Amino acid sequence: MDAPVQITFRGMERSDAVEAKVQERADKLANFHHQIMSCRVAVESLHRHHQSGNHFHVRIDVRVPGRELVAGREPDEHHGYTDVYVAIRDTFDSMRRMLEDHARHLQGEVKLHDTPLHGVVSELHPEKDFGWIDASDNRRIYFHRNSLAEGDFDLLHPGAEVRFDEELGDDGPQATTVHLVGKHHLAARQDQRGAGIDPGKI
Repeated sequence: MDAPVQITFRGMERSDAVEAKVQERADKLANFHHQIMSCRVAVESLHRHHQSGNHFHVRIDVRVPGRELVAGREPDEHHGYTDVYVAIRDTFDSMRRMLEDHARHLQGEVKLHDTPLHGVVSELHPEKDFGWIDASDNRRIYFHRNSLAEGDFDLLHPGAEVRFDEELGDDGPQATTVHLVGKHHLAARQDQRGAGIDPGKI
């Protein structure tokens, strides 16, 4: 790409091999969006006391006209890669999809998907009213309590199967409507009705 790539290493020594791989993947992003203004990549080694070996997290910030796209959210105890090159690959793949979506949006192709996507809830923060979905296409999608159809947020749990629609938000793709599916969903709603609870008012 024409824009310079800024590479930062955190918690680890600078590596020529890692830097070369990042630059190689960054150069390819220009094939998916022709107006990249800047690209910042942070490669971080996560040192954890209760796990053997290091885990790695990669974050990519790409500036295009009118928007900043971010791939790779802040790391937590459940997410991290033991292979830095796999972390680089997956995060750049996520950024590539975001750039493709944004380019299509600019061309008037607003619909991101013709049919709802599937995935499983990978992370849930009830106290903050949001969570994350591991989508079937290997992306990590943010969702808010208000996105749950039929007020089903309180029925969610890690591993729950969902289908969802999405749109491109300010910080990347996010679920706009989330439907809980599967036997656990039906059983939970039946239990609520048996207890005299109206699931629609949860």
